[in-house]
Amino acid sequence: MTGLSLTLRNARLPGSDGRVDVTVTDGVIRQIGYQGRTAPGQESVDLGERWLIPGLWDNHVHFSQWAQTARRLDLSATASATEAAGLVRERAGETLTGETLVGFGFRDGLWPDAPGRAVLDAASGDLPVVLVSGDLHSCWLNSAALAAHGFPDHPTGLLREDDAFAVVNALGTVPDTVMDGWVDTAARAAAARGVVGIVEMEMAWNPGDWQRRIAAGTDTLRVETSVYSQHLEQAITLGLRSGAVLERTGGLGVMGPFKVITDGSLNTRTAYCFDEYPGLAGQPGAHGLLTVPQDRLVGLMRRAAAGGIRPAVHAIGDRANALALDAFAEVGCAGSIEHAQLLRAEDVARFAALGVVASVQPEHALDDRDVADRYWAGRTGRAFVLKSLLDAGATLALGSDAPVAPLDPWVTIAAAVGRTRGGREPWQPGQAISRQAALAASARGRHGISIGDVADLVVCETDPFVASVADLRVMPVAATLIAGRFTHNTLQP
Repeated sequence: MTGLSLTLRNARLPGSDGRVDVTVTDGVIRQIGYQGRTAPGQESVDLGERWLIPGLWDNHVHFSQWAQTARRLDLSATASATEAAGLVRERAGETLTGETLVGFGFRDGLWPDAPGRAVLDAASGDLPVVLVSGDLHSCWLNSAALAAHGFPDHPTGLLREDDAFAVVNALGTVPDTVMDGWVDTAARAAAARGVVGIVEMEMAWNPGDWQRRIAAGTDTLRVETSVYSQHLEQAITLGLRSGAVLERTGGLGVMGPFKVITDGSLNTRTAYCFDEYPGLAGQPGAHGLLTVPQDRLVGLMRRAAAGGIRPAVHAIGDRANALALDAFAEVGCAGSIEHAQLLRAEDVARFAALGVVASVQPEHALDDRDVADRYWAGRTGRAFVLKSLLDAGATLALGSDAPVAPLDPWVTIAAAVGRTRGGREPWQPGQAISRQAALAASARGRHGISIGDVADLVVCETDPFVASVADLRVMPVAATLIAGRFTHNTLQP
């Protein structure tokens, strides 16, 4: 491909009212500035003085689950087990015989009553019901679903961590043609919000899934595909080193990280912490759960690094983060810690020193602020410490963890900048970061465009450097481009 050229006319760059023309040739920005007349055969699009920014990435998603979320019973606003069971009762009559009623989004950390199989049985009868928590680390099942998934004698019906992951994975076993259709729809919706790429964290053979999808025509996103422990050897045998282009993807699919989950979550009270959770003193799991012993973690990371696959370690509690950083130091490789929600002060500086990226999800701070105030009381000053990480020289990579939070980079950026939503007072506002820093952490280190950049671009209606936090959250996107090709376009020809 040579000589293919596009000029984006009358663009504004963030922080400036001046207008420029941007010329893209063979997918790369070749010129920024007033061009004059368009050369014969050169395509030209007038941006109408809209703002042109680098393309946005979501650096942590579970894409198949995100694609299914719209088809599940929404439990995100429920304030008790009784209320959630009431929504199940309403939906049960609409569910066909032989199907499973699946709900998503409950957060029971502050509920006055505990989830239990009896209250769910009373609302659903013989219909199998699986309710997935908003943090993906627990599932609430009725008796019919417990029997179907191999837990007939479970006392409460509330499964956590590995047991919950097994159920969630089983729910995703729909035919490839069906799932791929849902994924394509979700990918187009992501492009409409300015997303040019994702890091896929599903617990599946992601390289194969995305090779199939992209080859079939899902071409609106770049995808870095992770693997988990069960697929690590397969990836190494195939020579899928991080950054390697996957066959049949036209360069859109590349091998990403090796993902390993070392603790749980805050809402589920399984994030592994130095301090005990209130009300659990002296009980098993009072500090949360370490789901991968340290020697096994080091061994897995060493094996991945030797095979050219960078580790991405899930760690939420402060003790899990300390152990993850210890493992990076012992193995001597770079990579990322996913979430990094609670950190000791002495561990913040270790991210930069070890070359470990803090892959964080700012919207989680707003989802979890009340739960954190209860269960991490006295420690929330070191929770979701985005500014402290930046000040210490760490690299931030922002994401959503969709479906835990919406796959929308503007929601993510607004949360990082404002630390608030819904009119509430900002939570720990001293950890807010600048608009420029949030944009760079969402755009692979760039907060502006330059000659020589790959032309992954977004055209937006408001200058993101001056937009209010509320306006950032709902930023209108006029167009999205990958290597100079429109993947979303509302501009007039």
